[in-house]
Amino acid sequence: MTVEGRAWELVRPGAALVARDRTFGPPGGGMALLEVLGCGVCHTDLGFADGHVQPKHDLPLVLGHEIVGRVLEVGAGADEALVGRRVLAPAVSPCGECAACRRGRGTACPAGRMPGNDADGGFATHCTVPARDLAPLDPPGVRSDAPLGEAGLETWEIAPIADAGTTAYQALVRAGVREGDVAVFVGAGGVGGFGAQLAKTLGAKVVAIDVDAGRLESLSGSTELRIQARDRDPRDIRKEIRGYLKTNGLTDATVRVFETSGTPAGQSLAFTLLERGGSLSVVGFTPEKVPLRLSNVMALDADVFGNWGCDPSLYAGVLDRVLDGRVQVRPFIERRPLDEVNEVLDAVRRHEVSRRVVLVP
Repeated sequence: MTVEGRAWELVRPGAALVARDRTFGPPGGGMALLEVLGCGVCHTDLGFADGHVQPKHDLPLVLGHEIVGRVLEVGAGADEALVGRRVLAPAVSPCGECAACRRGRGTACPAGRMPGNDADGGFATHCTVPARDLAPLDPPGVRSDAPLGEAGLETWEIAPIADAGTTAYQALVRAGVREGDVAVFVGAGGVGGFGAQLAKTLGAKVVAIDVDAGRLESLSGSTELRIQARDRDPRDIRKEIRGYLKTNGLTDATVRVFETSGTPAGQSLAFTLLERGGSLSVVGFTPEKVPLRLSNVMALDADVFGNWGCDPSLYAGVLDRVLDGRVQVRPFIERRPLDEVNEVLDAVRRHEVSRRVVLVP
């Protein structure tokens, strides 16, 4: 199958994306050709667009890695039952064969394939992705445009789960969050907003910290404590959290901190909030350097680790929680036409966007 469409290409860092007509050819072995139904805009896309992060693929490159679409065709060796179904495409597809994959660390796979980084992504009408890890949203043999799950979501609303939702879940699983733990999210938008909700479904007591009061209010149903961090000293915030733990009989609980703001101030605060025997998951990204006293990790016998994407095997667990309504999506996203991608990226640069934008062709 060959289809005509359009793609918005990054041709030079710092320049506007360029819209170009494209012919999308049949998928190769193990691949799937998708009609893009929605693609979320992530800060990582902005890092590539502005030249702060070097994509692995040569320019020109189509950005976008939070992709939901419909399978139009699959290549040799791929599951034919996917054709016609709506699917969520993983933000990173591990190779499944390297040493990291064999150790069960697919998210550390050096050959992992990320749309919009290793190959063209979802800021387009169509894209080609590995078929093996696609997460179907429809039953086999069903072609549908019906609302999804008990939550009645439109297809485009699922797109941010490809990264923001699943990455948060991977971080929670890796940290070993369980009932009775305290999960602290530094940054309540995007990954942090989904992470707070997912942590609650795991039985954790959730603390959300952000500079945006509106973001915090949107998480009122998922959090026990919300802290407005603007112009606050990190030590005062740590004192407030410790007071909450003491007041609520949680001084023996394990405190799991998640840095999801992707800002130098957020990373510094998250490190300050490390508690004895606890952990810090670095989920957000900033190209800037942050000075830290690493001896704190030793003195507190704490764990600190990063989190890159999500193992595709965990996607079903997140989708189940989204489709049955335990994790809300709609209050945290907004829809924009794909041809407004440059305006959206500019708004993200100016910090004028408080919700996850999903671009719809």
